[in-house]
Amino acid sequence: MSHSQTNRFQDFFKEGRYILLKNYLYNYLLRKMAVEKHLQNPAPGLILEVGSGISPVMTRTTRIIYTDLSFSALRILRDTHQKGWYITADCMHLPFKSGSFACTICSEVLEHLPDDRNALREMARVLRKAGHIILTFPHRKRYFANDDRFVNHLRRYELHEMQDRLSAAGFKPVACQRVLGPVEKVTMCFIVYCFSRMQRVRPNYEKEKWNSKVMMTVTFLFKWINRAYMGIAWADARIMPTTIATILLIKAEKNTV
Repeated sequence: MSHSQTNRFQDFFKEGRYILLKNYLYNYLLRKMAVEKHLQNPAPGLILEVGSGISPVMTRTTRIIYTDLSFSALRILRDTHQKGWYITADCMHLPFKSGSFACTICSEVLEHLPDDRNALREMARVLRKAGHIILTFPHRKRYFANDDRFVNHLRRYELHEMQDRLSAAGFKPVACQRVLGPVEKVTMCFIVYCFSRMQRVRPNYEKEKWNSKVMMTVTFLFKWINRAYMGIAWADARIMPTTIATILLIKAEKNTV
């Protein structure tokens, strides 16, 4: 994560099963596809991904710096990914010189930050003129539910609110894309509900050890179930109008004046 508030992610980074399964999640894979689509031909220069955790959404380049407030997350990412550079940093106070980057990526981060406006100003500061930011964020305030609380979301955004925040930070939005739709919201609410019930019935569930055969079976099933479900979630996002999308992507350009 990219803020100082204590949350569940720090505990999850210590959980082997979470680390193994996280990068197979259908919603993470669809976010990753959407971001990489907008960075097919990146401009020369360094790329910054803020709040990468153990699951960065840009993995096709070596000229990238990953930042996160969690040292544990970056250590795991470095050991598993082994591309680019890794710096522990708070994206509300980035430790980089102005104009250092050609592009900044911020995926599912702003909703966790106490001061999201300052984080956007910091990301604008470290971008060079005409540089781009690509961000994804949870859309529609009325969708705020148990899955948001589970991962310590402080807020969800209306599209016009995010556009206003970007403009105030010195950006000009140039593209908007639906990443996930209502099917994803219903699915995650159900999964979080089931997980919470399981924890109440079996409070030591997260501490249970799985042998290698069980882990291999669970991983195989989890991977292919999520791969199959990706198609449903992708189609849902394409069919549904932007007004009811649950995750949106915006690409914006830093103003040159």
